[in-house]
Order: sequence, then C-alpha cells, then structure tokens
Amino acid sequence: MTSLLDRWVAAARGAGATAAEPDLEAAGGYLLGRWSEPQRQYHDVSHLTAVLDVIDEHAGLAAAPDRVRLAAWMHDAVYDPRALGDANERDSADFARGLLATLGAPDEVAAEVARLVGLTAGHATEETDPDGELLCDADLAILAADPDRYAAYTEAIRREYAHVPEDTFRAARAQVLVSLLELPAIYRHAPLHEEWEARARANLERELRALAAG
Repeated sequence: MTSLLDRWVAAARGAGATAAEPDLEAAGGYLLGRWSEPQRQYHDVSHLTAVLDVIDEHAGLAAAPDRVRLAAWMHDAVYDPRALGDANERDSADFARGLLATLGAPDEVAAEVARLVGLTAGHATEETDPDGELLCDADLAILAADPDRYAAYTEAIRREYAHVPEDTFRAARAQVLVSLLELPAIYRHAPLHEEWEARARANLERELRALAAG
C-alpha cells in the first residue's frame, strides 16, 4: 500500500514541484506532524486520508487532480479550534502558498492551491470550477456517512470544541448546519450528488433537530 508520504511526494511532483526528494519528504513529514497535533479530534490524519481517497477515486472529475490533492493536504494545515471565522482557512491558504514556493512549484500552482484551500471556508464554488468542486465534495463526504460514522464525527467535533460552553456550541453548530443545508447543493459533481446528497441532508436535519431538542 502506498504511504501517505509517497502520495504527498507524487502529488507535489505531479503539480510541478522541483525540490529534491529529501526536501519533499521532509515537507510531507512536517505536514503529517501538523495533521497529528493534539487539538485535532476530527481534523486529523484520518480526515486527510478520507479526503485524499475521495479525490483519488474521482480524479477524472478534476481538471488538475494533483493540485486538488495538494489542496487537500493544505486545507487544514493550520487548525486551531479557538480561531475565529475563516482564520484557519486563510492561514492554511497562506501556508500553502509559502510552502509550495519553497518546494519549487510554479507560482500559478501555489496560487491555485491557495485559492482551492480558501474555498473550504464556505464550500461555495462556481459551476466552472471542477477542481474546487471536487475538493469541497471530498471535504464534506463525511456528511453522507452512515448514522454510526456520522455520530462519531459529531462527537469528535464536540471534543475539538470542548472549550466552548454547551449552549454556545449548540447555537454555533446549528448555524453551520443551516448554512450547509442552504447551499443549492452540498455535492456539486453529478455522481457524488446522486450518491450522497439525500443522505447528507438527512444527517444534517437529524442533527439539527437533536440540537434544538437539547
């Protein structure tokens, strides 16, 4: 089985990074360290792997799949549950741009990966953006999980926000769920929409009812 580090190196090379192999491997190891930080209960290596697996399975939907893979690696590279608004996504985008520049990726690749990372703040994409659509679809794949896995996901999210009082968490979480339900489509690519949309909306609505019930 190909290791995550090998997958990182292959994506970086495929997107045009020119750094020496040891430098690419060191960068991948550093990223894996970030994804393994103790504050992460859901946004961890397992989430990264799940996002990459969706992208690999549906790579044919993307215009530049290696750029989407790099964006997956970077999209939660900076993750602080105490950060406000879209600070994590903005900081992750800046981090992506800087790291890829040091690895010899073309400027347009670094800029595009940073742009893709930024999309994960609100998961709103244009129909003319297949790469952004695939990244967002992969990032939100957990929403269409079976009930037990979805429950484990929500429990992990609550642990990440253990510092937030229960009433405040419920209100903020409900706002997130409503914003997702108000999207014209949670999943943009047709095969993923057909497979996942109804199940995801059912999961979100069920969680929203549970939050309201207290």
